[in-house]
Amino acid sequence: MTFRQLEAFLAVARARSFSRGAQRIHLSQPTLSGHIRELERELGKRLFVRRGREVSLTEAGRVFEPRAAHVV
Repeated sequence: MTFRQLEAFLAVARARSFSRGAQRIHLSQPTLSGHIRELERELGKRLFVRRGREVSLTEAGRVFEPRAAHVV
């Protein structure tokens, strides 16, 4: 788990969108998606429910968010 992955997670969680999250932290959307995909793989949990352009946190994502914010 890297700082950049945590930063990407928080950007998406707060923006509720991969594209808006990517804009907020000045990454391309595919790069941000890769960070999230790798983080989810490492944790063995889905962190987001993806519905078209909108995303929401899963239960695991809701538990993980304050921990990630504390680290960042």
